[in-house]
Amino acid sequence: MLVSPCGIICSECPYYNNECTGCKNNEGKVFWSKDVTENGICPMYDCSINNKKLSNCGKCNEIPCQLYYNTKDPDISEEQHQESILERVAVLRVNNLR
Repeated sequence: MLVSPCGIICSECPYYNNECTGCKNNEGKVFWSKDVTENGICPMYDCSINNKKLSNCGKCNEIPCQLYYNTKDPDISEEQHQESILERVAVLRVNNLR
């Protein structure tokens, strides 16, 4: 199972194998990040992998951090976003990625 650093199960993502090959495969340069960041890298990937040198966000003591709350898909409601955060953190914990 391919899991993104923030806990998204890639095979369950509608963008996987369409616009996206997975964060780990494209080094965090997901299709939408070029529109919202200067370096074109997802802020959560950049923080956990590039800056903190962790294998995923689950290894960080601050999970879920402010980046989880700030990095929201504009196509979902706030309630869906909060649910997504809980689900992604659970994925990292259940799969012993913490």
